[in-house]
Amino acid sequence: MRSTGATGNAGEPGGTQAPLYQLKAEFFKTLGHPTRIRVLELLSEREHAVAEMLAEVGIEAASLSQQLAVLRKANLVLTRREGSNVYYRLASPDLAELLRVARGILSGVLQGQAQLLADLHATRPL
Repeated sequence: MRSTGATGNAGEPGGTQAPLYQLKAEFFKTLGHPTRIRVLELLSEREHAVAEMLAEVGIEAASLSQQLAVLRKANLVLTRREGSNVYYRLASPDLAELLRVARGILSGVLQGQAQLLADLHATRPL
């Protein structure tokens, strides 16, 4: 039997925890929704109240609440209450860096696609 290198975890059957690659996949699944990405982008700038995010994201309050709950459950955002307002902030500045890196990667991909399209248009049909 091959070892996965996982360490024990009393909360899971067999005393093992998920391998790191599986945890990473779950992390990226959590990020895999446009609203959650937009919320994280907003929070990369500064802390926001829910009402502020509603205006920026442009979805119903119930939908935003669901997406924020997913981010809270994944420990990606933190909250604080001030009166009747709930404020959100990133749990780690590394999330802002991750979004910045993703933007750079996508920019490179899109530039490559634009070059391919330009090359296609530049070639003459036979």
